[in-house]
Formats: sequence, C-alpha cells, structure tokens
Amino acid sequence: MGRSLKVSPGCIEQVKSALARNGFPSQKALAEELDIGLSTVKKFLTGQPVDYSYFLEISGRLGYEWRNIVHRDETIPKPLFEETSAFITGTPITHPHHFFGRQKELKRLFDLLKRRPLQNAAIIGKRRTGKTSLLHYLKNITTTPTEQLRPGQKSDWLPHPENYRWIFVDFQDVRRQNREGLLRYILESLKMSVPSPCDLDRFMDVVSSNLHQPTVILLDEIGTGLQRCPELDDGFWESLRSLATNQTHGNLGFVLATPELPIELARSTGHSSPFFNIFGYTTTLGALTEAEARELIASSPMPFPAEDVEWILTQSKCWPLLLQILCRERLFSLEDGEIGDDWHEEGLEQLKPFADLQSL
Repeated sequence: MGRSLKVSPGCIEQVKSALARNGFPSQKALAEELDIGLSTVKKFLTGQPVDYSYFLEISGRLGYEWRNIVHRDETIPKPLFEETSAFITGTPITHPHHFFGRQKELKRLFDLLKRRPLQNAAIIGKRRTGKTSLLHYLKNITTTPTEQLRPGQKSDWLPHPENYRWIFVDFQDVRRQNREGLLRYILESLKMSVPSPCDLDRFMDVVSSNLHQPTVILLDEIGTGLQRCPELDDGFWESLRSLATNQTHGNLGFVLATPELPIELARSTGHSSPFFNIFGYTTTLGALTEAEARELIASSPMPFPAEDVEWILTQSKCWPLLLQILCRERLFSLEDGEIGDDWHEEGLEQLKPFADLQSL
C-alpha cells in the first residue's frame, strides 16, 4: 500500500463522532465529498492503515491536526513531507491558511451570497492574478476549523455556512469537458441521484425538484470550456440560467473566473446565451494593498529584515504571486545561512516569466 498512517486506538471514537459535527450524516457522505473510496473512510475510522495522503485529507476535513490522532507506530512509514510550504508559487492556494488579502472583494462576494436569492458574480483578472485561489478560498474559508487558520483570520462570512454547498468546476479537467460528465459531476457533488441517461432534461428535473440548500457553483477556466466543449452550447447555458433565476427559489448562484467580461468572453467564442448576462457584479483583481502584502511577508517562519521587506514590496508591486516568489527566495537564503543580497539576483531571475504582471 505504500506509506500509510492509522488512527490511534484512543482516538477512534473521537473521530467517529466528528462526522455529525462536521455535517456528514454517514461515512458514505464523507467519502463522496472527498472523492475517496468508502472502504478507505471505513479503514480510517476503525484504526486501520490508510495511505498517508488520504489520512491527512480525512483528518483535516474532520477538523483534526493529523499529528494529534495518528498512531505512533515506528513500523508505519512516515509521510514524505511533514511540513507545508510557507510560500506557494506554482499551484493555486487551496488551504485558507496560506491565502492573504482580497478583503474588499471577499466582503462583496459574500454579501451577494448570504441572502436569497443568491446573486451571481464574475471575477476578472489576467493570468496569475489569483482568480483560482480566490475561488478555492470562497469554497473553504467558512467551514475550515479555527485552529487551522491564522490568528484573527476572518471566517464568519456567512450566518450558517454549514448549510451551503460549494461545487468547484475546473474546465481544464477533461472530465468536465462534455455535457454528461459535467452534469453527472454536479449531481454527485450535490449528493443527488444521477439519472440514466444523464441528459439535460433529466438533470433539470432532478435539480429543480431537490435543490433546497444554498448552492454556489464556482466556474474556473470557463473560457476553456467555451472553446473546447461544443456540447456546452447556448441551450446548455440557457438551462443553467433558468435554474438559477426561476427553478431553485433563489438557492443557486454562480461565481466564475475569467480574464475578460463574461459577455465578451461568450461573444469571442461564438456564444450568445443570456446566461452570460446574469453576472450583476464583477470585480477585477489588482495587486494587494500594502497592508495585505505586509501581512503575507510577515507570515514567514523566519522574520525578514526591514530592508528586505521594503525591497520585496518594491519589486513585487504587491502582486500576490510575485510576493510569494520573492518571499520564498528570501526564506531559502535565510534557511541556508546565506549572508548578503545574492538572493536579490535569484529573486529577480524568478520574476522574469511574469513580466506582464510587473508591467501592470
């Protein structure tokens, strides 16, 4: 099975009781949300070894720091990585602890989503401005346990976050690039029965009859979907618009991320569906505020000298990706005991592929 971990015998009842506390009526519900096999969840909850990556994922979703419930058995191989990266540069940020800034945008977006009818929003931004990370933050921040957040990090954006369902759709995932695959994924995420065949008519029937909780569908890289998925035609998008505006009693909202206005994106890809007119709020992502940028820099596990902080602010122009890159390079140099400013040269070299951000 490879590297694995198991729950300590003294913690088994504790983790079992956490199911209901975290909104899972059954072990199957937890398995479905995490897209993990039910047998893996059962093994976890009965103290049997499971793959360490699954152990971390399940324990985190149940609100536990994995080190506090793991069985200390030297015969079980240790995980490859016991620490997470302080600064993340190559992939979207998925855990709220590592996300900084965007407070103005978050307030407005959650204001649109905390009352019925849920309203629709578009997040506009050029590549590498943090659109995908912001979608993940919307999905995760309100239900992440406080002990997994930074001190003082706001998470009470919604009055009853446990009632919300969030569905993240990445159109770069080939499984979402056909109509049936996308509809099936949405129904499975909503824990609704999947009809056979899973066509648009039956999908509309199931959702319109059974959607009683506030639900937000997050559409990432929607331009890819419009360009590559001929099955996602105007009729498809018009049906989604009908669900949101007329069929679900205000319980369905959409937030999409795109490099341009939705209506312009639709026009440029040959679509004319009124779906792209329902986004009454748009926000264009710019650089972080200086205060937000300083908070990100200050999160380093090894404090940076004041002059380094000012240099990072100047060179990054407070763009989150550039901040992460320069902070990473400075942290590496401190960890390696380097003296002097040689890390400046490496930092600037790492910024070169993102010259478009620096020019904004």
